[in-house]
Amino acid sequence: MSAIDTLINSTIRSDVRAAAGYHVADASGFIKLDAMENPYQLPHHLRNDLAQRLADVALNRYPVASYSTVKQRINDKLGVPAGYDVILGNGSDELISILCMACATQHRRSTVLAPTPSFVMYQRSAQFAGMDYVGVPLKADLTLDLPAMLAAIAQHKPSLVFLSYPNNPTGNLFAEDDMVAIIQALDGFGLAVVDEAYEPFAQQTFMHRLPEFDNLVVMRTVSKLGLAGIRLGYLSAAPQLLAELDKVRPPYNINVLTQVAAEFALDHVAVLNRQAANLRAARADLTAALARIPGVEVFPSAANFILIRVPDSDDAYAKLLSRKVLVKNVSKMHSVLTNCLRITVSTPEENSTFLDAFAASQAA
Repeated sequence: MSAIDTLINSTIRSDVRAAAGYHVADASGFIKLDAMENPYQLPHHLRNDLAQRLADVALNRYPVASYSTVKQRINDKLGVPAGYDVILGNGSDELISILCMACATQHRRSTVLAPTPSFVMYQRSAQFAGMDYVGVPLKADLTLDLPAMLAAIAQHKPSLVFLSYPNNPTGNLFAEDDMVAIIQALDGFGLAVVDEAYEPFAQQTFMHRLPEFDNLVVMRTVSKLGLAGIRLGYLSAAPQLLAELDKVRPPYNINVLTQVAAEFALDHVAVLNRQAANLRAARADLTAALARIPGVEVFPSAANFILIRVPDSDDAYAKLLSRKVLVKNVSKMHSVLTNCLRITVSTPEENSTFLDAFAASQAA
């Protein structure tokens, strides 16, 4: 064994050494339909205005640590209830990590629980915070197995339950009554985190219900709204709870360029909302077109992506790659996703190119 191997074995946790890295495919030269990004940029005149705003940023200074100006815009424009505030993260990923670190108790192993399949960072963040993770399988129709969820909550007494709403990678909205039952089952010992990353496309939210439940946390990102490149997430909860979570947030975790870009975009949020409306319409068109292809099962989606099942997902994925179209092959994530592909809804032109390539792959 080499010296560096000895060093790694003696210093890096064994579960970290055994874990695979989070792989992001190289999309150079591809039509990129694998990452749920908004395909539209800001209009040209707004990009010019933003460039001037960014040019005036004092890069030699740390950010104002309170982030009060961007937080106020979020509170005013994105539906945060009166009397509630937000904390910011470098994308939702950092917020998930903050939640896990805050709830990873030292006197006993604490638990994160979530439906599965769902966003992989729930499990990874739990692991890296030293928490146990319990995944409760979805039913075959991809809906919540509420009795199984409630039984798991009663057994494991989780500190955190993550509920992706709509769920990634399935795209569906779990029944609101089921969500409420889970929130209520956690009362007194656990937090229910409703992850609304795709809210602009679902137009369903628990944000306005924060005052009803002391243990409810609502988390969102501006990535899917059209600002994936600036990596900004936000989270709201009861003020006393938010203050405790904010203690874990690293100081200066949002850089000044992200802050100014977010403030500018939220000043023009109507533009982003129109883009989301266009993508919702495109989702309906793409869903209908996919459903007409023989052998393809299309699942309902309230997100900016569509989950489908095909006879052979590996073959379809490879044929799309050969035509320079990149989608997400999720078939190995869980047995309920056997032979499933996830396709980001994009512009009419990119959707048409995908459909032509996909139809050809199914006919070959």
